[in-house]
Amino acid sequence: MADPVFILPDQERLGTVDTVDTASVIVRIHEKDKTRRITVNRLVAIESSRPGQKLIGLVQRITCAEDDDGHTTEPISSALPLERDSARISLIGTYIPRLRSARHVFRRSLDIVPEIGAVCWPIEGENLTRFMRVLARIDSSTGSSLSLGTYSLDDRAEAYVDGDKLFQRHAAIVGSTGSGKSWTVARILEQAASLPNGNAIVFDIHGEYGSLVDDGIRHFRIAGPADTGADKSIDDGVLHLPFWLLGYEAIIALFVDRSDQNAPNQAMIFTREIKAQRERSVELALGADAANSVIIDSPIPFKVSDLLSRLEQLNSERVPGSTSGGKAGDFNGKLSRAIARLEAKIDDRRLGFLFAPPDATSDLNWLTKLVSALMAPRAAQPGRRGGIKIIDFQEVPSDILPLMVSLVASLVFTVQQWQLKGDLHPIAIICDEAHLYVPDDRLGGADQVSVGIFERIAKEGRKYGTGLVIVSQRPSEVNRTVLSQCANLISMRLTNAEDQSVVRRLLPDSLGGFGDILPTLDIGEALVVGDASLLPMRVRVSEPKLKPTSGSIDFWTRWGDAGSAVLDLGQAVEAWRRQSIAS
Repeated sequence: MADPVFILPDQERLGTVDTVDTASVIVRIHEKDKTRRITVNRLVAIESSRPGQKLIGLVQRITCAEDDDGHTTEPISSALPLERDSARISLIGTYIPRLRSARHVFRRSLDIVPEIGAVCWPIEGENLTRFMRVLARIDSSTGSSLSLGTYSLDDRAEAYVDGDKLFQRHAAIVGSTGSGKSWTVARILEQAASLPNGNAIVFDIHGEYGSLVDDGIRHFRIAGPADTGADKSIDDGVLHLPFWLLGYEAIIALFVDRSDQNAPNQAMIFTREIKAQRERSVELALGADAANSVIIDSPIPFKVSDLLSRLEQLNSERVPGSTSGGKAGDFNGKLSRAIARLEAKIDDRRLGFLFAPPDATSDLNWLTKLVSALMAPRAAQPGRRGGIKIIDFQEVPSDILPLMVSLVASLVFTVQQWQLKGDLHPIAIICDEAHLYVPDDRLGGADQVSVGIFERIAKEGRKYGTGLVIVSQRPSEVNRTVLSQCANLISMRLTNAEDQSVVRRLLPDSLGGFGDILPTLDIGEALVVGDASLLPMRVRVSEPKLKPTSGSIDFWTRWGDAGSAVLDLGQAVEAWRRQSIAS
């Protein structure tokens, strides 16, 4: 049998039930000092007629019938009249102890209502901590739990969430800049990194999480211009994303101008020739039979120079005709713009990770090495290090950032889809600054491709062990379909009215009133709602041990410092010239 959750001595009781309605009760508070101690949104336990069970309620309103001068205070009007020192309690569920199980149960249902005279206790301190462990479905006999911090109403109680439900049903972490989102993400990551088989990928857009150093965390960065031609590989923490990894939609978005009158011809030629290049590579490596299974999206390496040569040939091709020189081929002169775009991108050193990867990436086995580095859990990594993979996208040009981020996400999801069900190991994708590459306004091209991939992961990821965590300071700019699939919400302070309205739409109807506290949350405070927490929680997120480099700079304090500021602006200029922050 599990240890008891509630230890409720008589001297701690709040009062007794005086009035009962369908889903709420009035509790008469017997002692004046307890009227002053109880607060709105506090959880309470009410005696049930069924042995061991407790009805759980939420304090909605408190009234004191008499002030310090002895004057009677008029009760606040409501469906249930408040008399004397009273508290209106909204009944929200039932706690059921299990006699033959290691875990107790909380159900958001009411089979019975309290009897008149039933005793009511506030849920505080250790009682609150133990009850929240029940809500988070945490077995007290194990050390596996996900703790966010403490409760704002009672800092003696630790706030837990159900780690399974948090990632299974997807989550959104939102809040205005400086509200504490990065600390919340770091708090979750450091706990995931300590697990023997932790497995997650973090898309770090601004390099905020580079300071998180731990045996359970491994850092990668997308290769920058300074890495072009250098002998740096996955083992060095440098990732190349060669052109041949792109799928059909991404290739068309990257090279074909939809407004060009020859766009249909260009798209068709790219499809035909890329498939032919993939087939040729497989045929040379594995034989003609293996080439029969190749499709346009097959991850088969080929050289972009071979593709460019073939396009130039078609663009200048002449076929036999009535004249001695023959006549222009079907695509003669119609691929010039596509060729020019391709040549410009190949010559762009910023895109070296895409078009000038090391020779090793042309090997068929290289993709397996990349996938293993990104997706293997901690126990399967060399030296059992690095289950949490943080990928730094700082040096990726903003115009193709959505394509590159979605390429990695698509790679992860596709591999999960093709695994045998028995071999699936869950992995979470944490999308920092998600509004930059999962936008609500699809402008076409790269944005369209990126949103489509993340929408599919949001809708189907649970079936393939792929969780999604959306992190953004502007939830109103994040794709609504993706947000709507997030069954868990951790909202920090939001001051923008549009962002607040988006979060209110994500709240259940019965909790809509909680949206009113969004602009009043303190820095580091969060409203937690969703499947990972059966009850809404106002939590003060604990300071992570591994701190991201996202803290605000103190302008006035630094300006007022009498000491001379030491700046290495020359280093910044050199980094600008190299187009690389890495030394």
